Amino acid sequence: MANVVVVGAQWGDEGKGKIVDWLSERADVIARFQGGHNAGHTLVIDGKVYKLAALPSGVVRGGKLSVIGNGVVLDPWHLVKEIASIQEQGVDISPENLMIAENTPLILPIHGELDRAREEAASKGTKIGTTGRGIGPAYEDKVGRRSVRVADLADETTLIARVDRALQHHNPLRKGLGIATVDRDELIQQLKDIAPSILQYAAPVWKVLSEKRKAGKRILFEGAQGALLDIDFGTYPFVTSSNVIAGQAATGVGMGPGAIDYVLGIVKAYTTRVGEGPFPAELQDADGQRLGERGHEFGTNTGRQRRCGWFDAVLVRQTCATSGVNGISFTKLDVLDGFETLKICVGYELDGKELDYLPTAADQQARCKPIYEEMPGWSESTEGARSWNDLPANAVKYVRRVEELIGCPVAMLSTSPEREDTILVTDPFED
Repeated sequence: MANVVVVGAQWGDEGKGKIVDWLSERADVIARFQGGHNAGHTLVIDGKVYKLAALPSGVVRGGKLSVIGNGVVLDPWHLVKEIASIQEQGVDISPENLMIAENTPLILPIHGELDRAREEAASKGTKIGTTGRGIGPAYEDKVGRRSVRVADLADETTLIARVDRALQHHNPLRKGLGIATVDRDELIQQLKDIAPSILQYAAPVWKVLSEKRKAGKRILFEGAQGALLDIDFGTYPFVTSSNVIAGQAATGVGMGPGAIDYVLGIVKAYTTRVGEGPFPAELQDADGQRLGERGHEFGTNTGRQRRCGWFDAVLVRQTCATSGVNGISFTKLDVLDGFETLKICVGYELDGKELDYLPTAADQQARCKPIYEEMPGWSESTEGARSWNDLPANAVKYVRRVEELIGCPVAMLSTSPEREDTILVTDPFED
């Protein structure tokens, strides 16, 4: 039985929600291994739409265990609201089917306030483009060894000590940014009030997953965002605050690297990005606007409009290497229907030299100019196609050319938001 990691292989928003849901039907356990509630997943099941942020995608499937791993930073107040919202849609969520790792760091109100204050204070060109939800500051506290973690909610003495340690750092910082210092007692009371709602799900996730693996259960590791936002291998500093690439899946839930059998990279048929940062293949013309409108390119949680561009094979080849991708799931092919000519970025021109990778230095990334290869488009519709025979010849040629350029085979092809509209080439759980 294979255990599968799903990672976004671009800047996020690749359509992971549908693919994770499609795979979760075959899995026994679905585990979130990084990120926070800044990345949303939209699932469409039997015409019903579910919008998730903190919860693993498996919660909408009966008989599955969903896990929030220690690699996640968790806003407990948001989680309680999200659980209530999903329950109102008829989904059963209980400690029987949802577990939170006891060593998961919490996002506190002070983190969101700091996040927003920093963005507001940043000068033009230095803004990161965060969602302002406290993800980055929460990860900073984790590394700085001043987090309040799930397990700390169970003991008042420990909780107070953790809050005091955090405020030793945050209050001087807030003064420097012109923010009022934190009411210590109020924050402690807020945490005590929310504690019972969170602690009912707390568990030694590493132990539970070890037992599940020994029992031969299938585990699906679910990430948020995309590999180009990875803190180490993304377009730094315009990245998220955690490791997004597949190697984090093991660390983020407390398992060894041997637990990963297959890595599935989710790849959109064109490229999008939210927020600031370099984007060599970005289009600021009618084609870019058309891609955005046809693809409904607005963030699930933030509503922010995404920047759009042609498919960048250089970037995807790079992320397939850093995540050890075995196969890709190609999504939103139908958005390209009707384009007379399509372009694929196959390299960059930087200061008169041609590159086959994105350089690390931010100033060089910003100066990279795309080198395009053109391909004929197709006028027929690919929406809802469920076999290769349903696709126009030029659409098949486009997919095959992408495979060649990124050096990785297509395992799945998605042709609409509906989970049934999927062409399966390789089942990652059976590969």
